[in-house]
Amino acid sequence: MSDHASGPPGEPIDPAGVPYDVEADWGRVVADDGYEPSDLDDPQGWDQVDSHAWGDDDGFLGDHGDDPANHMAGLAAPAAVAVSSRRELKNHRNRRKGRRGLVLLVTLGLLAAAAYVGLSVVRPMFSGSTNDYPGPGTDPVTFTVNSGDTGRTMGANLEKAGVVKTAKAFVDAFTAEPKSAAIQPGAYALKKEMKAVDALAVLVDPKNRQVPKVTIREGLWATEIYSALAKATGKPISDYEAAAKDAAALGLPADAKGNIEGYLFPATYEFSSKNSAAEQLRTMVAKTVSELAKLGVTAQQAPRVLSIASIVEAEASRADDRPKVARVIENRLAAGMRLQLDSTVSYGVKHRAITTTDAERADPNTWNTYLNNGLPSGPISNPGVASIQAALNPAAGDWLFFVAVNPEFGETKFTASQAEHDRNVAEFQAWCQKPENQGKCSR
Repeated sequence: MSDHASGPPGEPIDPAGVPYDVEADWGRVVADDGYEPSDLDDPQGWDQVDSHAWGDDDGFLGDHGDDPANHMAGLAAPAAVAVSSRRELKNHRNRRKGRRGLVLLVTLGLLAAAAYVGLSVVRPMFSGSTNDYPGPGTDPVTFTVNSGDTGRTMGANLEKAGVVKTAKAFVDAFTAEPKSAAIQPGAYALKKEMKAVDALAVLVDPKNRQVPKVTIREGLWATEIYSALAKATGKPISDYEAAAKDAAALGLPADAKGNIEGYLFPATYEFSSKNSAAEQLRTMVAKTVSELAKLGVTAQQAPRVLSIASIVEAEASRADDRPKVARVIENRLAAGMRLQLDSTVSYGVKHRAITTTDAERADPNTWNTYLNNGLPSGPISNPGVASIQAALNPAAGDWLFFVAVNPEFGETKFTASQAEHDRNVAEFQAWCQKPENQGKCSR
């Protein structure tokens, strides 16, 4: 037995000769100077460590029962355990402090990021009166967003137009709004002295975009279309007349033989002063070619189909009369009869009216179907889809004549009999003679 042993046989002895109680003292470390760890550094003491716990190099706690080597080392050299445990305690504290610092740093970073995002969202809404108007606005202003404009460009232009007080107020609102990237070029109705976020709300809604539009209705002549386009876009009529002469540049099919009439498709177009006359006409021609292709009309068939459709467009007032007018045209052509249609005469002399004069019917132009056999030399208007479909699919019938007996309501009578047609013409003339209709039929 060692000279230092003073306890009962088989009982662990500490270096001081005091019996070492494994159950009581295993989890309690006593320093060389007699102070417990709690007396040195930690007011909570070492009671936090389980009586069977041990610390590894990384500061994690394990169980002595799981590692016999550590357990045995603790029994054989109690003094070494005391010194080692104190060192591990300090290392454990240092590691805990390091982890706490890292967590604190990450937390502060997240809070700072959240504060920045929150500020960027609410800042536009609570901008001081120093850089933003209170709204809601005063006089109306038409503001144009150009293709390629950035938020800063829009802000500068809005400030210049007097819509927002400062470009910065708008840029702040623009940056905070995810929908800002979808703002479309065009004109928008705003007001002077608007709050920046209110001005932005108008711009991000595509429904507020004011696109310059011009509607070309069915049955207009090319010259009438030029006037409508010029009025809508500010281009001179002469630009359209000049552009119409360049068939190749407009994409006219070769079978059109340079004649643009019939190829200016009636529809609503988004044309503005930025579109040249040639661009506008080219768009309309392309639309006609596309619609004909959808209906199965080839380039070779197009001139005839468009000529018949243009007459149908001019003569039929009601939708159900279109196929009937187309049938009358086909029946008269098949019978070798001249069409004798006033709409072709009016086109030839460029004067619209319900009736024509003897002099006009005697005019030797190539569209005059009173003097010339067959179809006119080309379309006499620009027909829509319904009339083109009627030309392709005439109604079944033996009619050779038709006349609108009541032009005001579009009532038209069809017949295969000359005698009956004469009676229908007399009915039309009687309508024209009524006092309430004076001037509606004559020039």
